[in-house]
Amino acid sequence: MRSRPTNRNFRIETTLPEPPERKGLGQKERALLVGVQLDGTNRSEVDDHLGELKQLARTAGAEVVHEEVFKRNKPTAAHYVGKGHAERLRGLCHEAEADLVIFDDDLSPAQQRNVEGIVHRKVIDRTEIILDIFAQRARTKEAKLQIELAQLWHLLPRLTRRWTHLSRQPGEIGTRGPGETQLEVDRRRIKERIHRLNSEIKAVRTHRATQRKARERGLGQTAALIGYTNAGKSTLLNALTRAEVSVEDKLFTTLDPTTRKLVLPNHQVVFFSDTVGFIRKLPHDLIDSFRATFEEVTEADLLIHVLDVSGPRVDEHSRNVYEVLRQIGCDEKPTITVLNKIDKLKGPAPVEKCRRMHLNCVPISAKEGIGLDELIKTFEAVLADLLVFVRLRIPQSQSRLASRIHAEGNVISKEYEGNDILLCAEVPAELAATLTDFVEE
Repeated sequence: MRSRPTNRNFRIETTLPEPPERKGLGQKERALLVGVQLDGTNRSEVDDHLGELKQLARTAGAEVVHEEVFKRNKPTAAHYVGKGHAERLRGLCHEAEADLVIFDDDLSPAQQRNVEGIVHRKVIDRTEIILDIFAQRARTKEAKLQIELAQLWHLLPRLTRRWTHLSRQPGEIGTRGPGETQLEVDRRRIKERIHRLNSEIKAVRTHRATQRKARERGLGQTAALIGYTNAGKSTLLNALTRAEVSVEDKLFTTLDPTTRKLVLPNHQVVFFSDTVGFIRKLPHDLIDSFRATFEEVTEADLLIHVLDVSGPRVDEHSRNVYEVLRQIGCDEKPTITVLNKIDKLKGPAPVEKCRRMHLNCVPISAKEGIGLDELIKTFEAVLADLLVFVRLRIPQSQSRLASRIHAEGNVISKEYEGNDILLCAEVPAELAATLTDFVEE
């Protein structure tokens, strides 16, 4: 139980008991979810967002015991929902026996601290629940580094919330004086750790760039699977390449990029990379920390946007994906939109609506294997538009170059003349730029 202040001048505004302690192993935290309907938003939109927050909370391991939506003209600087709503929230927590409050919107450090002071429960926001899920699911060293960096950036302005005192470090002979407060010590240590993490992640980026160059040297074009979390990207990768990537009906199953090779019917080689799922209001700390992972998207020749066409907010999910692409500078890349989970539809209307909004739409069900043949034909057609036709005369001593053209492009004809190889082929623009010395007019 939390001890109460003994200072007589300190006035406690509530007589409600503290939240019950739950110390049993495996005991889930009981979460109360809070949504806010501001002017200009409709209730159905807020309810949908709260439904997503509920899924996030369950993915993080919490038991959702109550959901509450407050109406406000605009957020307040002190409590976000206003002091009156915060006090009502205290009563709701008591009735539901909740020991955790999760806001669907991001709170400032002051708002978070003030609401906690009223409800006497732990209060977290949307960003913190996402960071917690990422921390639980991080398996590789790279993912753990990136998650820790994001968490530290989020924690830094909130350190005052973690401390109820600012006492000086104990002074002894020769050490008495101003010294550092515990808060200052923590800030300094966190900044030092952030500096070390940035150095380690820089090394990760260098290693990943080396891996990409090795693929580009030998092999073919690259495509990145992108989309809202739980849209079916990993399922599609498994269906196309017979990979064994983990698939769960949970958010953020994939944190580390997984790359697999696919040979198309026209013998063109494509490397598909599964990437971390996007989500509404994806925290900027995560985008910055996962920059090394998002480089798989920035360096790809083609983006495969997987969209759950059976969901209730398809348009919003698509907008959120393109907002993240804009932030990382990839919103102009060639894109194929894959309308997944058509097996769950009751009619053609959602597919027809998406076709009007997106180019290169292909309806499929990755789980059931529906539409994959059409999707592969679309890959061939779109990738062909990224190729350049060249007529080449290559000395037989440059046989490795000829092999690379076979691997990365489509060889239309091949003849031998003396000690030269005469090739007509379609190759990626980057490769074509390196072949200018061998081009025949």
